[in-house]
Amino acid sequence: MAFGDVGKVCLFSEISGVITLDGKPVAHAKLVRTVKKEKAVTDETTTDAHGYFKMPAIYDRTITKYLPMEFVVKQDITLYYNNKEYKLWDGVKRTEEENAESRGKPLIVKCELNSEVNHISVNGSVFFNLCTWDVVPDQKREYKTYFDQETD
Repeated sequence: MAFGDVGKVCLFSEISGVITLDGKPVAHAKLVRTVKKEKAVTDETTTDAHGYFKMPAIYDRTITKYLPMEFVVKQDITLYYNNKEYKLWDGVKRTEEENAESRGKPLIVKCELNSEVNHISVNGSVFFNLCTWDVVPDQKREYKTYFDQETD
């Protein structure tokens, strides 16, 4: 680890992909990405003529990396197209490594604006989105509660 990397954490990994509407590329749409740890950070980009976009990773340096506390970062991407707003990505990142959202692989997504909202958990992080990507989700757990127990 380089000296400049001390306290460095990834708030949102580099993300790229293609956005479609009814299977056709969504050209020249505006994407606004927001991450929030202690403060909100926002950036934006526009899709090209083929619906492709790319956004760099967002990092922060923090001393809290070395404190016994939970890492929690709110992630959002909103897309604006034809006077409509689409919540493309809404999640909480719970690990500080880059590409944790895709188990170490590059985060390359395919997003269909008319699809149903996808709910996926990866490395304990939960994401609601209109996208798919090459990742194996966490195994679903079944929990028994007090109310699930049989009484005598």
